[in-house]
Amino acid sequence: MFTWYKRGTPLERSTFWGCFAGWGLDALDVQMFTLAIPAIIAAYGIDHTQAGAISGVTLVSSAMGGWLAGALSDRIGRVRTLQITILWFAGFTFLCAFAQSFPQLLVLKALQGFGFGGEWAAGAVLMAETISTEHRGKAMGAVQSAWAVGWGGAVLLYAAAFSWLPSDTAWRVMFGVGLLPALLVLYVRRNLREPVRVAPSRAEPAVSVWAQIAQVFQPRVIKTTVIGAILGTGAHGGYYAIMTWLPTFLSKERHLSVLNTGGYLAVVIVAFWCGCMASAYLLDRIGRRRNIAFFAFSCIVTVLAYVMLPLSNTQMLVLGFPLGFFAAGIPASLGALFNELYPADMRGTGVGFCYNFGRIASAGFPVLVGYMSHSMSLGAAIGIDAAIAYGLAMVAVLLLPETRGKRLRPTAVEQASQPVADADFALDHPRSQR
Repeated sequence: MFTWYKRGTPLERSTFWGCFAGWGLDALDVQMFTLAIPAIIAAYGIDHTQAGAISGVTLVSSAMGGWLAGALSDRIGRVRTLQITILWFAGFTFLCAFAQSFPQLLVLKALQGFGFGGEWAAGAVLMAETISTEHRGKAMGAVQSAWAVGWGGAVLLYAAAFSWLPSDTAWRVMFGVGLLPALLVLYVRRNLREPVRVAPSRAEPAVSVWAQIAQVFQPRVIKTTVIGAILGTGAHGGYYAIMTWLPTFLSKERHLSVLNTGGYLAVVIVAFWCGCMASAYLLDRIGRRRNIAFFAFSCIVTVLAYVMLPLSNTQMLVLGFPLGFFAAGIPASLGALFNELYPADMRGTGVGFCYNFGRIASAGFPVLVGYMSHSMSLGAAIGIDAAIAYGLAMVAVLLLPETRGKRLRPTAVEQASQPVADADFALDHPRSQR
């Protein structure tokens, strides 16, 4: 499983850790909100639908940020875009700590989302273009496990803050800590390098960022773009329907204390890390399509059992492991799959669009869960929404081609300037070109 890391170049390892840290700190910032929802509801006197709206607005803005950052990374480079997005989301997470009203928090969370979505898009393409073909699935699945690390850090911070501070102060302190990711820019500047790509011809006219985004709707790739967007919708919709409301479900419907809620979440988080690592192995073993379909079906079965069966607290604790394990498999697969579906000149744009369109479309799922909870239990609302979303993901991935072992396609300029085999080698081993 870790042979790829031992055999990797220093640049491959540095890129892995840079993206790992970025995605982990993303998770820290994002999951803090889901944990703080009960305190925010109390602080501003809002209901579940309004709280879900904050999550929904953040997802929409993160999708737009992913679109823009993906296109920007095709224009100014992956590493520069990564630095910009890290500073953006860290700064606005910090400012959320000072929100004095519900509308203020809504706006600040929306601005935070731009950087959050953009950071994933730039980092995913950077990873794909740096890691060798035969190990791409394992490396990109493993880097997704950083989400579990950041999520675990958020739970520890949540437990400490809400145990030692009044709730209205505790959630603000949590957001204040969100400034820490800004320090990651120092590591990125020193250790990460832009993948070698042949510069576009000067004769090629410059296009706007929006025109760059529009390229993913060209006839040669439009089918891939539409199906990829549907897959992203199902993957994100299922995840956010569960994870946005899971802490509230445990505390309000299962009546668990802060520390006990943290214990249940710890099981889910450890399982999420294990699921990412299992998916990373299976991606290069059984292929992208089978892996995603397997995890999507398993998610449907597990989440329905978790929120709808009359389980004891001990049974819920045990079932929390497969819940987190299977929820990890799909997001751990998307980076490798989406990168392998597009040529280099629109790779950042295509990856950013498919992954983040899912965020926009899935933004309605947390809101819908909150709305449905007025007429049914919160657990039932979570289960129904998540099952629909994961069913959509399972159908969509079966309509895409298998890309396991596929070399990243060069741009038209690269094809004209060197043989395809040499271009592929340069993309897969960026340090080999000078």
